[in-house]
Amino acid sequence: MPIPTRRLAAVLAVASVVVFALGDHGVVTLLVVDGAVLLVALVDLALAPSPRRIEVARDLPGVVSLGAEAEITWRVRSGSRRRAWVLVADELAPSLRADDRRVRVQLAPGEEVRASTTFRPARRGRFEPREVAVRVTGPLGLVSRQATRDLPGVLRVHPPFRSKEEAELRIDKARLLEVGLRSAAGRGGGTEFDQLRDYSVDDEFRRIDWAASARVDRPIVRTFRAERNQTVIVLLDNGRVMAGQVGDVPRLEHAMDAVMMLTAVATRLGDRAGLVAFDHEVRAVVSPGHGPTQLGRVTEAMYQLEPALAESDYRGAFTATMTRFRRRAMLVVLTELVEQAVGEFLAPALPLICAQHLVVIGAVQDPEVLAWAQASPADPAEAYRKAAAAAALEERARTIARLRGLGATVVDATPGRLAPLLADAYLKVKATGRL
Repeated sequence: MPIPTRRLAAVLAVASVVVFALGDHGVVTLLVVDGAVLLVALVDLALAPSPRRIEVARDLPGVVSLGAEAEITWRVRSGSRRRAWVLVADELAPSLRADDRRVRVQLAPGEEVRASTTFRPARRGRFEPREVAVRVTGPLGLVSRQATRDLPGVLRVHPPFRSKEEAELRIDKARLLEVGLRSAAGRGGGTEFDQLRDYSVDDEFRRIDWAASARVDRPIVRTFRAERNQTVIVLLDNGRVMAGQVGDVPRLEHAMDAVMMLTAVATRLGDRAGLVAFDHEVRAVVSPGHGPTQLGRVTEAMYQLEPALAESDYRGAFTATMTRFRRRAMLVVLTELVEQAVGEFLAPALPLICAQHLVVIGAVQDPEVLAWAQASPADPAEAYRKAAAAAALEERARTIARLRGLGATVVDATPGRLAPLLADAYLKVKATGRL
């Protein structure tokens, strides 16, 4: 498809100005001059290589974390016998925030050129660019030839693992405790037998193994370690209450960070972690597993989730969880503590899982509401806001007390603290053998 360039428009404009400047105002003269320019443009079009002789390939990174910087590379190769001036325009979504989605290159016959651009995605999800437009300009730059090329690709933008460093700290600490580099108060924690060793002054008297001590004629104690092969299942609420923003980020994003931290910590310590994502229906299920690939499977299962603007069916999600996973486990329910939603939907369904499983409920506090409740109002508007914030916090405290009364442990924390505190709750459960 021939496309006139800006240079052709400029040449036609200059030719018209020159004709009038020379005092020749005849239409015939102007038509002759413009016709000559157009004839040159047709020659330029004929000399332009066909865009179908230009080969284009795109290299995508495959997986990128939200907000991280990555690179897209285009490889452009000429199959023409003439030099080619090529523009390649890619079909990149605006939310990828690419520095540039167009590439201009000059190609000698048979030459291949690589060009790259960086991008920083602003939205999670799956992106599938399908076409590129290839435009080849003639040697005079008056006319271009353009064609579209099918170039399907897949780019997955995963949620960011903001608590990764916190997870590594807790994994290292737990491993140190496991090999015996622990405080005197914590020595011998857990309920799974580890080994026999000589008694030391810091050991608890109840840990002495009297039979072993009698055999070797000196005090011997039993040591225990935290159990392995325990199961942690995260139930991720994807309903309307998770669409609200805290710190300019939907609550769902904070919850996803907690999912990744719990999965990383549990699997690295030899336990099994799984996921059930739900709203008014179950959206994704990842069976409990361990090993280095489990975190990737969990992340892959939830990266396309967007909050459904509907009430979450807790009863349905709990029933599906108990049907699939009958072994006693630590169930971590990530949701929002809205009194109405908790009272109508979550609290009635909670006894289904509390009887058999250890249940922890995690939610994100809004630090802005906390700041409003603690502020010193300077005008009536701020006083009303302070009163409303205080009432909201009191309502939240009543909701938490109700859930604890039903047998659940509740972790309500500000952004950045939810994931570490949930990991601490898991480590405490593991160390005390409550599963």
